[in-house]
Formats: sequence, C-alpha cells, structure tokens
Amino acid sequence: MHLLNKIKSGLGAIGPGFIIAAVALGPGSITAASKIGATQGYNFLWAILLAGISMAVYTGMSTRFAVLNKQSILSVIADKYGRWFSYAIGISSFLASLSFQFGNNLGVGMGMESITGIDVRIWPIIFTILAIVLIFYAQNLYATLEKLMMYIVMLIIIAFMVNLVFVKPDLSQTVSGFIPSGFSMEYISELAAIVGTTFVLSSALYQSYLIQKKDWKVVDMKKAIRASNSGVFLLALMSVLIIMTAAASLKPMGIQINSAADMALQLELLLGNYAKYIFAIGFLAASFSSLLVNAVIGGGLLADGLGMGQTMDKKMPKVFTIVILIAGMVIATFVASGLSSPVYSLILAQSSSMIAVPLIGIGLLLIVNRKDVMGKFKNTITQNIMAVIGLFLLCVLVYIMYGKLISYFANI
Repeated sequence: MHLLNKIKSGLGAIGPGFIIAAVALGPGSITAASKIGATQGYNFLWAILLAGISMAVYTGMSTRFAVLNKQSILSVIADKYGRWFSYAIGISSFLASLSFQFGNNLGVGMGMESITGIDVRIWPIIFTILAIVLIFYAQNLYATLEKLMMYIVMLIIIAFMVNLVFVKPDLSQTVSGFIPSGFSMEYISELAAIVGTTFVLSSALYQSYLIQKKDWKVVDMKKAIRASNSGVFLLALMSVLIIMTAAASLKPMGIQINSAADMALQLELLLGNYAKYIFAIGFLAASFSSLLVNAVIGGGLLADGLGMGQTMDKKMPKVFTIVILIAGMVIATFVASGLSSPVYSLILAQSSSMIAVPLIGIGLLLIVNRKDVMGKFKNTITQNIMAVIGLFLLCVLVYIMYGKLISYFANI
C-alpha cells in the first residue's frame, strides 16, 4: 500500500507532463512516426532526439517562469513589451492549435471507422459535441484532463513496448539511427511532422499555466523541472517506440501507410487478428485526447493574449476553445469527403502547425532572459545557445513547409 501511494504521488507530480505528452502525441504524430519507420527504418530517430532536447529547453524555461511568477506569462509579456506582443503570440498559438485540430478530428474519424465501419465523416461531429459538453460540465477540467491523459499515455507506451519484444528490433541500427544522417527531400513533410509533434512551442508555453495550477513555489523548482522533463521524455519515447516498431515490422514487408489498418499491422505479432481493433482504440484515444487538450491550449492562450482571461472557468477561453473545436471538425469533414488522402492530410497538419510558432519561441526566450522577471533563474548562456539552435532549426523547417502548403492548397 505504501508503494502504491508513492507511485500515485509520483504520477501526480508529473501530471502536467502527461497533459503535454498527450496533446502532442495525436493521430498525426502516430501516422508520421509509423510512415517514417515503414519507409526509412530507424534513420530518423536523430530528429526526435534533437526535437526532444529543444522541447525540454523551452518547457524548462516555461516551468521556471511559472514557479517564480503568479501572473501568467502572456500577461507579463504584455506588461514588459506591450499588449501587441501578447496579441501576436496568442494569435500564433491559436493558429498552431487550429493546424493540429483538423488532424485530430481526422484521427477520431479514422479510428472509429476502423472499429465500426461507419463513415469517417460522422465521427468528428459526434466527438466535437462530446468535447464541448466535457468543457462546459466537467467539475474540475484540469484534474479530469490530467487523470485521463495519464491513462491514455501509459496505455500507448505499454502496448508498443510489449510489442517490441515480439518484433525484435535491430538494436545496432536503432543506435545508429540517433546519429544525424542525410535524407531525401521527398520525406521532408514526414521529418517536419515528427519534429513538429515533438517540439511544440504552444504546448511548451502552456506548460507555465499547468505548473501554476499546481501552485508550486521556488522550493519546488526541482520537482517542477522534473515534471516538465518527464513529459518531454514520455513524448519522445512514444515516437521512438512507434518508429522502432514500424521499422521492425512494416519496412521488411514493404508496407505503405495509407490507413489506420496499415498502421495496425505493427501490433499483429502481439495481438493477432485483434490488432486492427486494439490499435484503432489506441489511435482513437490519442486523437480524442489531443483534440480536447489542443483546443483548450489554443483557446486559453488566445484569450490570455488578448487580455480576456486565462482559465477555463472564464467565458472567453471557453468560447475560443469551442471555435477551434468546431473549425477543426468542419475542415476534417471537408478533407474526409475524398478531396485529399487522410494520411497525407494528417502529416501535413502536424508539419504545418509549426508555421505560426516561431514568435512564441521568441517571446518565451525574451521573458526568461529578464532579471527583473526571473532573478537568478534567468537563462544561462548555455540555455540560450540551445534555445536559439532549436528555434533556428524550427524556422528552417517552417520555410520549407510554406512551399508544401502552397502546393497542397493549390491542388485541392
């Protein structure tokens, strides 16, 4: 009983990490990781490592701010640099969440279609209504999200870890996959998607709001940083496990990823004929968790950036959250009408979410370098160098993805 209580306490301490991991690990990231593993094997593991380190740097900065300040980070940015800057960051966060959202809706539809056989276009409507009901009627939305995301994340990790025992991945190739190597521009969308789903600056920024909910003080700084790093580790671990599984099970058979059923083949050794349904349930869980939390993050950051409230017990964060939910549902239904490949659309949604976020990184980087805000906990030279490198890599991918997006919309 004492051990069980310690485990529960430990999991509760990293609750914010579970939420961040769950919102980033949505259907697009599962699809991108599966496709990369099936086509490139272990070769892109280095991208997850770089993205994970960058994400840890930015969530660490956000966490340190949260422990030291009672005001929200966008409120302080508005005070120090002007309300226009918090407006811009709030709008950027909203757009990033909107980019993720239609992919989350597509994932919900693909998962439910695999389970029930009912048309993919029906399910985004049903699950969007369910999310809206949960937002309005959950007694403590944060506590509900934290518990729900913890179960979902642990379920996905356990399923893929057990499956790896059966598929027997090549460990030497796994190790070499973490060493950066050249790649074909043909796979730049998948690379951008896997980076975009691990290095999510809007989620890093929102980490400060989650930590402030915990009401931790300076004496809790190490605990807070540990919670932050745990979330990034879980997120990166899930992507690594999926790539390893796909590389070991799908690539040798030359399977192309065109549906959730194709991705489910990764789990056939473990689950046999039930793989399709078990994977679809996990895919659905990841999609719905990301659908819900992503909308909360985008709506909350936009409302706070505009000075209209920051918590979900206020009117405007709820209104903006519902706007994201409904917009994502409408776009997903449009895409699911046969105008584009759902798998390609999922990958593009993940990668395009990066386009609006460099400004978020700039704002966060500026505020944690102010001694009047951070005191002795302001960024060190090493932290600044790592943060700038991560932001530069993100900007390069953003530049590349502009061309992809223009081509995509021109072909619709």
